[in-house]
Amino acid sequence: MNDTNEVLRLEKVSKRFPGVQALSGIDLSIRRGEVHALLGENGAGKSTLMKILCGIHQADEGRIYIEGSERKFSGYKDAIEAGVGIIFQEFSLIPYLSAVENIFLGRYRTNGIGLMSKRAMKHAAHELFQSLGVQIDLDVPVCELSVAQQQFVEIGKALSLDARILVLDEPTATLTPNEAEHLFRVMRELRAKGVAMIFISHHLEEIFEICDRISVLRDGANAGFADVASIDVAALVEMMVGRKIENNFPPKAVRGPHARKVLDVSGIQLVKDGPVNRFDLYEGEILGFAGLVGSGRTELALGMMGADPVHRKNVLLNGREASLKDPTQALANGIGLLPESRKVEGLITDFTIRFNISINNLRKYGKRALISRAAEKNSARDLCQRVGVKAPSIESRVATLSGGNQQKVVIARWLNHQCDVLIFDEPTRGIDVGAKAEIYELMRELTQQGKSIIMISSELPEIVGMCDRVCVFSRGSIVTTLEGHFINAGDIMRHATAGNSLS
Repeated sequence: MNDTNEVLRLEKVSKRFPGVQALSGIDLSIRRGEVHALLGENGAGKSTLMKILCGIHQADEGRIYIEGSERKFSGYKDAIEAGVGIIFQEFSLIPYLSAVENIFLGRYRTNGIGLMSKRAMKHAAHELFQSLGVQIDLDVPVCELSVAQQQFVEIGKALSLDARILVLDEPTATLTPNEAEHLFRVMRELRAKGVAMIFISHHLEEIFEICDRISVLRDGANAGFADVASIDVAALVEMMVGRKIENNFPPKAVRGPHARKVLDVSGIQLVKDGPVNRFDLYEGEILGFAGLVGSGRTELALGMMGADPVHRKNVLLNGREASLKDPTQALANGIGLLPESRKVEGLITDFTIRFNISINNLRKYGKRALISRAAEKNSARDLCQRVGVKAPSIESRVATLSGGNQQKVVIARWLNHQCDVLIFDEPTRGIDVGAKAEIYELMRELTQQGKSIIMISSELPEIVGMCDRVCVFSRGSIVTTLEGHFINAGDIMRHATAGNSLS
């Protein structure tokens, strides 16, 4: 007997792609006015299932019921008309249009004589963002907004559809804790109005804060269901990965008194009259860059390696002055970057694993046009095995890999180039708990081999669990460097929020 409060039911949904059974007989039930967590490792089938719900893919088998009526969606427009809205993990904004134009694209509001009313749309957008508690410049292209602001434009776009069923795919991935709490407040208001929400997140603490029930997928099949109040984190993780993960973080190394200083940045100023920052990095160390989004963590790292212009800097690499005017010079000096947006800046996803690993270092395999493909393939296979890439072959397209395996391909590329200093910018963003543990183990293995890592992260647990020292940023400045027992969430947040309003 069906729940009379049920707004959505998926029955025995299956989907196959060439060579891959993505979904096998998935059941899912969502009630009116609930936040329902959909969890699973990368590759478990969450995104495929949501794309079927939103009409982007069509199921090979199974049925979709909305408020008791069977529905078939031939496209996203059909799903929207049925009251289904989605906030995509990867932004779907048109970069050179404003927030207002993105929100009302294809459904412009008109005035009394049928002409498009920019004033009405701007007013509606202003009210949307006011309800979210964020300030968005409505007159500039969204490409000029910060990543967090663009995320709120995506959220505003979805909320403007007045959806009865709202899918939120990793909506907090780029948000500060304060911004995430704004979103949760809006979600609670929507829940009170009867809106049903499917919430996908790798941040398990968020599940226990905002969700009512949980459905878990594993290997494209149902792995379990639970009420949030009746399950704990350990049981939830075991349900997701099929095994216990006793400790996500490998043991930290103890730096000896004679550890070699690999990097000494004695003075870097991003802009004239801006703060002058200093930091250093030792061999075999993981140095954390922590702080709120917009505090200058990534900007400082990019400026140091020459990816962004700076007013001035003084960088010593292994005791010698290094000229780092651009990323090419940084790479020549053994500095590699794993960027925050790996799909946009770190990988060419339509190309093979082999190509992505070797692209920056083809001279290693021969001279000019005479490339030894056998040497290239052997090197790529060895590196994939070394970092634990799980794929049918090195000729697989990177786009077919999970987020964790894509991250490993980027790491393999820089190991192929024999980089001794690696900058990891949000290394586990969009990666499931099982793959996170693998990335952490790999990072620690690299430091044991003598590599040095700068880790930029918005996730305090991994900063605390992984870093040997932590530079804490606030308003563009390194306000302190913590080590030992001072590396804890309380001290990091106390320094990071100095002079910042959290209201």
